[in-house]
Amino acid sequence: MFFHPMDFIILIAFGLAMWAQAKVKSNFNKGSRNRASSGMTGVEVARRILDSEGLSDVRIELSRRGALSDHYDPTAKVIRLSEPVYRGNSISSLSVAAHEVGHAIQHANNYSMLVLRHKFVPFANIGSQLAPFLLIAGFLLDMLNLIGIGIILFSAAVIFQLITLPVEFDASSRARNKLLELGMITNQEERGVKKVLNAAALTYVASTLIAVLELVKYIMIFREREN
Repeated sequence: MFFHPMDFIILIAFGLAMWAQAKVKSNFNKGSRNRASSGMTGVEVARRILDSEGLSDVRIELSRRGALSDHYDPTAKVIRLSEPVYRGNSISSLSVAAHEVGHAIQHANNYSMLVLRHKFVPFANIGSQLAPFLLIAGFLLDMLNLIGIGIILFSAAVIFQLITLPVEFDASSRARNKLLELGMITNQEERGVKKVLNAAALTYVASTLIAVLELVKYIMIFREREN
């Protein structure tokens, strides 16, 4: 009933997303086998970068959510690192830890795209929660108004994902620069850092692509039914 030619393209995008996820794990595992020449752990790297930026008020905690659950919480000013990153001294551990510090630096500097992303959170949450129900109901009942509202709400979630892309790329760029600037990696090790961070960024690109394609599909269906 909901099949549309765009579904073929979306399936390809899903395949890309699955490949990206596998790539992240593969690159992280490869990087985990390479000990950084500095011998520093993820938590040590995070603390040193934070202190170099005058961010002594940002805490670092051990995340209890398992591997690759690393994140920065701007409301509590806390960087939470998974155990392999927190205690590890590999290229992967340093890369992920520095990336999360990149977000803390963005927050401290009021990085414009991060500020916009935070402002968009309520709209994205409402959109992601309500849009699926409105779209399904609109298609089942053949009510264009419901479909239209669903598309508008879903658009908010898609815009949020688009805003997230430059935020993530910027955090990775800050991470690489600080690792080199503070001498925590060598120029040769930067290549490994790039692989880990680029693979992670690819997952955001793939998920955003899927969301954009789904939005295009809904808009096309809406216009077809409207005519």
